[in-house]
Amino acid sequence: MKILAIEKETPGIAAEKFKPHLQTEAVRVWELYQAGVFRELYFRQDRSEAILMLECADVNEATEVLNTLPLIREGLITFDLIPLTPYPGFARLFVKEWKPK
Repeated sequence: MKILAIEKETPGIAAEKFKPHLQTEAVRVWELYQAGVFRELYFRQDRSEAILMLECADVNEATEVLNTLPLIREGLITFDLIPLTPYPGFARLFVKEWKPK
């Protein structure tokens, strides 16, 4: 299952609290990317927050995986998780008597 993960920084945390953990964070993200769990990684253009596409069995597994990230373990960030399903609308193209609503 594809899971969209949208980072949220913990309010009130100073930027310098992140710095000691950024290299270990990058190492763990690389490991998860190489394992095929993290499929796509982005930063928002308008602010420094990660957007991740994960491949996991379900939201619970995605939560467990994300909890291995140093920035989460340190309480500096969290993620909103959105489970995704394939778009079913193309099936309408193959129905003989489809009428728009």
